[in-house]
Amino acid sequence: MTHHYVVALTGGVASGKSAVARRFEKLGIGVHDADVAAREVVAAGSTALAEIEFVFGQGMLNADGSLDRRAMRERVFADAGARLKLERIIHPRVRAWLQRRVGLDRGPYCMLAIPLLAENRGDYAWVDRVLLVDAPEALQVERLVQRDGVSREHAAQMLAAQATREQRLAIADDVIVNDGEEAALDAKVATLHARYLELARATRLN
Repeated sequence: MTHHYVVALTGGVASGKSAVARRFEKLGIGVHDADVAAREVVAAGSTALAEIEFVFGQGMLNADGSLDRRAMRERVFADAGARLKLERIIHPRVRAWLQRRVGLDRGPYCMLAIPLLAENRGDYAWVDRVLLVDAPEALQVERLVQRDGVSREHAAQMLAAQATREQRLAIADDVIVNDGEEAALDAKVATLHARYLELARATRLN
């Protein structure tokens, strides 16, 4: 089986990952999203949801048997041990979901959007390249306040809960600095797309 070239797309909250992902999709590249995977693997009736109920109790489920995301968020936000237990249930299934999508992808290369890549880089050793969407922290806070209507204090807490900018830069092969108008992303994405096509072609030839 030929190796399919995989680029992981990551970045902090409100850095502009979605805007970058949309541009790659417009160029015909499949972008497979870990957040979508995380929702799908805990769908009603799934083994992951059954395990969550067993570990955390029925209080984590809605009346219709689906996951009560708010209750779960509050539980893990206050308790690092609980967060670790939840991650042990969900993360392996998310990885398997993403690997299946890579296997089915028929584009010249594909992308995986993984917000928490810096925190879990070792689990994604099979990814060929890492693209980081980077933005100054002050700008991330500003975007969160505007986009989500949260307070500056809450926005700062959201940033603090993630890997640091330095940790993300340390794992990146390529960096898009998204600190201006969104339209400026077009040229940056086009340049990287050309580079990834070359790298994918070289990998297929080896």
